[in-house]
Amino acid sequence: MAKTSKKILTVQDLSCVGQCSLTVALPILSAFGLETGVLPTAILSEHTMFKNFTFLDLAQNMENTLKSWESDGHRFAAFYTGYLGKKEHFGIVERAIETLSEPSAPVIIDPAFGDNGKLYPLFDEAYVEGMREYVSHADVILPNITEACYLAGVPYASHFDRTAVCGLMAALARGGNYHIVLTGVEEEGKIGFAHYDPATGKTEFYFRVLLDGRFHGTGDIFASVFTGAYLAGKDMFEAAKAAAEFVALAISVNDKEHTYGVQFEKELAAFALPYLQ
Repeated sequence: MAKTSKKILTVQDLSCVGQCSLTVALPILSAFGLETGVLPTAILSEHTMFKNFTFLDLAQNMENTLKSWESDGHRFAAFYTGYLGKKEHFGIVERAIETLSEPSAPVIIDPAFGDNGKLYPLFDEAYVEGMREYVSHADVILPNITEACYLAGVPYASHFDRTAVCGLMAALARGGNYHIVLTGVEEEGKIGFAHYDPATGKTEFYFRVLLDGRFHGTGDIFASVFTGAYLAGKDMFEAAKAAAEFVALAISVNDKEHTYGVQFEKELAAFALPYLQ
């Protein structure tokens, strides 16, 4: 018998070209059998790798949408947020979570504001400060190393060994009582993640072979698969492992010239099918 569908809200931007944010989250969450509502924070012509991207703020539309949903009685069993766009969006999303949440609905946050030691275009320290407060209410956060360093106030380095990762996790854990899944952890030709459990204070690692190339949107794929697997009943570590495996699978079948995104669609249906049974 098929599992009963959960109703989830994902809040992030719509990049019209580039295979990231909502164009990644919506198909992946849907493939995992989740009834997915979306609250777009902004419309970008393409993601911020492209030099001439445009940005349309949807804050007012977000406010109007919340009023409509509150009036119509919509409720969500989970919340997953990614790239927001402006610090003014934090309060709107916090209100959405407060007013539209079913009891004990988990909040999963991908900070999505930087990589390779730098902030994405449009972001500044004020945005990071707002994000630091925003993630303090999460159940799970999914930062890459750059984002974790900014949030924890730890200097960025191009490489963190296991000892340094554990120190970074400890510093980041002071910001809230959340699980941390730190992505982009590398070790001797391998890449993976580290998971920090606030109940035990312990950090676990998972690695697989590092594939050639660097591709945009892999963080969004990871976060979306993690959310789908976790809401399907996997524990945090196993959900993160599933996400890491799918990212690697998608990269392995990706056209190597297709670097502005990853062609995750090729393997999505077969990968998600077991979660529907």
